[in-house]
Amino acid sequence: MEARAQARYVRVTPMKARRVIDLIRGMQASDAQDVLRFAPQAASEPVGKVLASAIANATNNHAMDARELVVAQAFVDEGPTLKRIRPRAQGRAYRVGKRTSHITVIVSDGVEVVPAPKVVATATQSTDAASSDEKAPAKKAPAKQAPAKKAAAKKAAPAKKAAAKKAASAKKAPAKKAPAKQTPAKKATAAKKAAPAKKAAAKKTTPKKEEG
Repeated sequence: MEARAQARYVRVTPMKARRVIDLIRGMQASDAQDVLRFAPQAASEPVGKVLASAIANATNNHAMDARELVVAQAFVDEGPTLKRIRPRAQGRAYRVGKRTSHITVIVSDGVEVVPAPKVVATATQSTDAASSDEKAPAKKAPAKQAPAKKAAAKKAAPAKKAAAKKAASAKKAPAKKAPAKQTPAKKATAAKKAAPAKKAAAKKTTPKKEEG
């Protein structure tokens, strides 16, 4: 199991802090504290504080034994740089960068954490899943009746069209027979035209009878 601690925005350059971190990487936690206590580098103080915090986290939060702890990982990341100005001759100003660091220390007791086993589906769950799979097609079965309905609708459509055509033809039939009713009028005009002719013929015939 592992425990970690981190100090951010420490006013130490990353290069100087890495020199100290390289001294304690892979050492026992107690030995690393002794080395940092007597190291001449200025960065040994913030690194020692981070190491002590990591040991406290391991003992208090994870119930690990401090005597078995080892510095498993230790690294330094570069933080933001503060821009400052240094006055120079003739009114000039030189830029000065104040660098910061993020110091991280991870300690471990060497005990590996076994991940929790995956949940295996029981026989009852498998049977339930199988039954649900079997029931699913049964619900979808009524949907297959749609083609039968469509076929019936297709069969009924021609019958409806034939009935509509017959009704239309029945309505049009009287309109075609209407001109036949005009024959009496034609007969009347023909009779009127034939009547004077008959009268004229009768007049011609009557004098001949008188002469005889």
